[in-house]
Amino acid sequence: MKNFSRMVRMMKTIEQINERIRSGKAVVLTAEEVVQLAKQSSPKQIAQTVDVVTTATFAPMCSSGAFINFGHTIPPMRMEEIDLSNVQVYGGLAAVDGYIGATQESKKDRRFGGAHIIEALISGRDLYLRASGKGTDCYPRKYFEGYINKDMINDFFLFNPRNAYQNYAAATNSSQRTIYTYMGKLLPNYGNVTYSTSGELSPLLKDPKMLTIGLGTKIFLCGGEGYVVWPGTQFRNSVKVNAHGIPIASARTLAVIGDAKKMNPRYLKAAYFKNYGVTLFVGIGVPIPILDEEIAYYVSRSDQEIETELRDYGQLGKPVICQVNYAQLKSGWIDINGKKVKTSSISSLSMAREIASVLKGWINEGEFLLTQPVKLFSEQRSLKVLEEKTHSEESGFEKPTCVDCGLCVSLCSFDALMLIDGKFTFIADKCVLCGQCSDACPVGVKLPPDG
Repeated sequence: MKNFSRMVRMMKTIEQINERIRSGKAVVLTAEEVVQLAKQSSPKQIAQTVDVVTTATFAPMCSSGAFINFGHTIPPMRMEEIDLSNVQVYGGLAAVDGYIGATQESKKDRRFGGAHIIEALISGRDLYLRASGKGTDCYPRKYFEGYINKDMINDFFLFNPRNAYQNYAAATNSSQRTIYTYMGKLLPNYGNVTYSTSGELSPLLKDPKMLTIGLGTKIFLCGGEGYVVWPGTQFRNSVKVNAHGIPIASARTLAVIGDAKKMNPRYLKAAYFKNYGVTLFVGIGVPIPILDEEIAYYVSRSDQEIETELRDYGQLGKPVICQVNYAQLKSGWIDINGKKVKTSSISSLSMAREIASVLKGWINEGEFLLTQPVKLFSEQRSLKVLEEKTHSEESGFEKPTCVDCGLCVSLCSFDALMLIDGKFTFIADKCVLCGQCSDACPVGVKLPPDG
């Protein structure tokens, strides 16, 4: 691996690349195409001639879901218990907002869940909504049921806390029994190997340091435009890399968002993994601007130069057996301790290729401009292991304190409570202990007689 520093001369800026896109002069290649170009060209030459490289993945991404604003009923209600076609929607947000997780299972059929609801809504199908609430003075209605679709609801946007894993371990099983996992069905005695990453097409393997991908990066998300909104959950950047500077274990991830009403169901697919649960195939494409030689170097690494761990899912802790590269995995066979073992991908390489090609077309047609990230995700992060805490010295929640909201001021008939320049003031000698203020205090503060 070349020893790059961030003092590498910047050859282009994102705005210069956007100008070339607008004028129809941008050179755009898919990640596979730039790998082929790298056989005859150096990273410096690639940086000089190529403007954008499109990457893609179409893989099961469990940490996905959607926010839905159903719209107010007449009379209005606060929806607290919500389900769509027998799948629970989390209602602890606001009156008619909900979040449906892709892996939430149906109350009637564990093979059906939130992923299927999201796909059905994007496809324009009608779904049966049931909602109930306790009823309040401002939200008196207690029950609603009826069919809805994406054209009837106010808002419907995908918000996925963890997508586009930067590498993911391949899986096998040394035990004596067949096991069912999120990596699919694993046969006993090293009967097969499964893997989940698109290799040289995979977004975060083509920009392993995330030099161009950050907060605000515009992406292809399920056939529409989406954005990177934060480091994904389980993001970690303190991981071992191979000789080419590419992580060999699960590392960085992306949290992404996009308008589900504008998505194409071709690029999002609900799925069920036997004895594991429901998940969602998510199509993501990320354009990588070729700003300098270092970025050109990483984006042109091939399947032979990208490695991952092979882990034994048949043993506690999933110990690492060896390292393999994606050329070996994609060949259909690898060697484990002298045994020839068949491999298969649980993600779709053909769909990833299609997404990279579609995104390339959008850019070539001037329909998709690149964005400058507001913030790069360079802060060091590592994973924590959840351990049971059997004793706590904490005394529970803190005693409520006044937040100076002023909600109580208009209720006080004796001017004992006032807001002066936005600051709450209590005048003790005017208080008659009527209790009107404590009855309305939203944070539970009860003012003592002595102030």
